[in-house]
Amino acid sequence: MNAPQPEDLAAMREEGDLVRYLLSLVGRTQTKPDTTSSEPAKPDYHIRRPGAWPCGTAATGPTPPPCTDCAPKEITR
Repeated sequence: MNAPQPEDLAAMREEGDLVRYLLSLVGRTQTKPDTTSSEPAKPDYHIRRPGAWPCGTAATGPTPPPCTDCAPKEITR
Protein backbone atom coordinates (compact mmCIF):
# COMPACT_ATOMS: atom_id res chain seq x y z
CA MET A 1 0.00 0.00 0.00
CA ASN A 2 1.23 3.45 -0.90
CA ALA A 3 -1.39 5.43 1.00
CA PRO A 4 -0.23 6.90 4.31
CA GLN A 5 -1.75 5.34 7.40
CA PRO A 6 -3.27 7.40 10.24
CA GLU A 7 -0.17 6.65 12.33
CA ASP A 8 2.05 8.06 9.56
CA LEU A 9 0.00 11.24 9.39
CA ALA A 10 0.09 11.64 13.17
CA ALA A 11 3.89 11.21 13.16
CA MET A 12 4.26 13.78 10.34
CA ARG A 13 2.08 16.24 12.26
CA GLU A 14 4.18 15.83 15.42
CA GLU A 15 7.41 16.36 13.47
CA GLY A 16 6.00 19.36 11.61
CA ASP A 17 6.26 17.72 8.19
CA LEU A 18 2.56 17.29 7.41
CA VAL A 19 2.12 20.62 5.61
CA ARG A 20 5.28 20.07 3.59
CA TYR A 21 4.05 16.56 2.66
CA LEU A 22 0.61 17.79 1.59
CA LEU A 23 2.13 20.60 -0.47
CA SER A 24 4.47 18.14 -2.18
CA LEU A 25 1.44 16.10 -3.26
CA VAL A 26 0.11 19.07 -5.24
CA GLY A 27 3.54 20.13 -6.53
CA ARG A 28 4.08 23.26 -4.46
CA THR A 29 6.76 24.33 -2.01
CA GLN A 30 6.23 25.99 1.34
CA THR A 31 7.01 29.71 1.37
CA LYS A 32 8.03 31.75 4.36
CA PRO A 33 5.81 34.72 5.31
CA ASP A 34 7.21 38.20 4.66
CA THR A 35 8.45 39.50 8.01
CA THR A 36 10.32 42.57 6.75
CA SER A 37 7.53 44.99 7.67
CA SER A 38 7.02 45.02 11.43
CA GLU A 39 5.03 48.28 11.43
CA PRO A 40 1.28 48.02 10.97
CA ALA A 41 -0.02 49.50 7.73
CA LYS A 42 -1.82 52.83 7.90
CA PRO A 43 -5.57 52.53 7.35
CA ASP A 44 -7.00 53.63 4.00
CA TYR A 45 -9.76 55.60 5.64
CA HIS A 46 -10.17 58.79 7.67
CA ILE A 47 -12.29 58.91 10.80
CA ARG A 48 -14.53 61.97 10.68
CA ARG A 49 -14.78 64.09 13.79
CA PRO A 50 -18.07 66.00 13.67
CA GLY A 51 -17.72 69.49 15.11
CA ALA A 52 -13.92 69.40 15.10
CA TRP A 53 -11.61 71.55 13.01
CA PRO A 54 -10.89 70.09 9.58
CA CYS A 55 -7.78 67.98 9.32
CA GLY A 56 -4.73 70.15 8.61
CA THR A 57 -6.10 73.30 10.24
CA ALA A 58 -5.80 74.81 13.67
CA ALA A 59 -8.12 76.89 15.79
CA THR A 60 -5.63 79.74 16.30
CA GLY A 61 -2.21 80.68 15.00
CA PRO A 62 -0.68 79.94 11.65
CA THR A 63 -2.20 77.27 9.50
CA PRO A 64 -0.08 74.11 9.52
CA PRO A 65 0.77 72.41 6.25
CA PRO A 66 -1.96 70.11 4.95
CA CYS A 67 -1.97 66.58 6.27
CA THR A 68 -1.12 64.13 3.48
CA ASP A 69 -2.51 61.22 5.49
CA CYS A 70 -6.00 62.72 5.44
CA ALA A 71 -6.13 63.84 1.80
CA PRO A 72 -9.00 62.26 -0.10
CA LYS A 73 -7.89 59.43 -2.32
CA GLU A 74 -8.49 59.61 -6.05
CA ILE A 75 -11.22 57.31 -7.28
CA THR A 76 -10.17 55.20 -10.23
CA ARG A 77 -12.79 53.56 -12.34
